Amino acid sequence: MSFEKLIPEKIFEAVEDALGIKLTSCISTFPSYINRVYELVAADGKRLVVKFYRPDRWSREAILDEHRFVLDCQEAEIPVVAPVTLRNGETLGEFDGIYMAVFPKRSGRQLEINDDSDWYRLGSLVGRMHLAGEKRIAAARITIDPSISTAHDVEYLCGSVIPERFRNQYRETGTRLIELSAPLFEHIRKIRIHGDCHRGNIMDRLDEGFLLIDFDDMAMGPPVQDMWLLLPDRPDACPREIELFLNGYERFRSFDRTSLRCIEPLRAMRMIYFLAWCSRQTHDFQFRRNFPDWGTDSFWRKEINDLREQMGFVEESV
Repeated sequence: MSFEKLIPEKIFEAVEDALGIKLTSCISTFPSYINRVYELVAADGKRLVVKFYRPDRWSREAILDEHRFVLDCQEAEIPVVAPVTLRNGETLGEFDGIYMAVFPKRSGRQLEINDDSDWYRLGSLVGRMHLAGEKRIAAARITIDPSISTAHDVEYLCGSVIPERFRNQYRETGTRLIELSAPLFEHIRKIRIHGDCHRGNIMDRLDEGFLLIDFDDMAMGPPVQDMWLLLPDRPDACPREIELFLNGYERFRSFDRTSLRCIEPLRAMRMIYFLAWCSRQTHDFQFRRNFPDWGTDSFWRKEINDLREQMGFVEESV
């Protein structure tokens, strides 16, 4: 299985067969480090987006967990872009061993937070999403928890990715993070969350409001994960924005405010997760172009120093 097979003719063939429609010859490529995403135009003028999932990243069940969450959000009238049902009666298809899904094209401008009301609206949007998220579990998705996801990532990185001369330093810092953070997560309920809820994954459709996109990294995790990536600074520096967000959130769902202490641990956990994710993409041409210094000694020294620096904030928060 390889993305190299995704030439335009094969993409047209795959989508036409999956939907039972005819396409024009128009095709545009969207930037994506992980998957391959293209905009297509049907013969009747409708614009579609097809996503080919990176082979071996997610299981079939994990992708269906994503689709189920988005469909649950759509049913609850939360603004999302849900996958369409294909001719096979499912939202997930397959082309030459590569899983694929098709979505209607939705346009909008990148989110800009201009005033207090925007923070309130964001909180309301995420709160509504979490109401849908708590209705069922995503058994095939990761659980964001230092003792689970981060422990797995540290072992993976130290087992086969990080050069031996840097391994002990990284393992010591990662282990310290897990030991300090794990107690904070013990009593926090894990629900289905977006997982990558930053400003680039929320579009502003002006008169129609905010639109949540790209649930590719959805997970079981603490709801605070879907808040901290939106913040303009560290928690101590933006209490007003946090309060406005939570005022909107709590219109629809209660929020465990003790979980705010998890923000700095979650930031460190994301640094480790990102490294683990990167290490699985090193064979990809686009990855090598975007991360030319990956794996050098200077690269690993910087990653260790950055993680140690973040650990200082973690120690202050616990």
